[in-house]
Amino acid sequence: MARPSAVPAAAGPHDDLSLAERVCLGLVAVHGVDHGWALGTLLAPAGPLGRIWSLSRPLTYRALDGLVAKGLVARRGRSAGRGRERVLLEPTPAGRRRAAAWLDEPVEHLRDVRTELLVKLWLREQAGLDSRPLLERQEAAFADRIGGLVTARPGDDVVDLWRRESARAVRRFLADALARESHRRTG
Repeated sequence: MARPSAVPAAAGPHDDLSLAERVCLGLVAVHGVDHGWALGTLLAPAGPLGRIWSLSRPLTYRALDGLVAKGLVARRGRSAGRGRERVLLEPTPAGRRRAAAWLDEPVEHLRDVRTELLVKLWLREQAGLDSRPLLERQEAAFADRIGGLVTARPGDDVVDLWRRESARAVRRFLADALARESHRRTG
């Protein structure tokens, strides 16, 4: 049985990283999280990012180990805090580039909107980045697929019904998210 953190979210330029690694890299490189405990707190089910996508502490630390092994995050000394000493984390230049590229990349599948795209939008919002370009690219990437699913002849297949309704929901979500982002930026 495959571990959820070991399965890439989508094939593409970042397919050598699991979604857990991508999210942890984004938190370190974009959000400025500098130690594993803080990552685990953000990714806990009750954490601000955990409400979108959660990851257990052991899997969070495993993702960090993978990022260090791939040269995308470096361990830079220790910091005393409440409880145990904390190992400080810092993105490498390659890690910063990978995180920035990932944040700008639309997701490949409609099913990834609920997880990966929402995580990207949360990270971008926290960093004060404009999400309009990503949302516009996402709309363009899905336009034909959503159009085909929405206009498909209805059948008795419950899976087709789910996919059609999911496509409609994604189309509405992207339009509303773009309007929200435009309003945030102008008003």
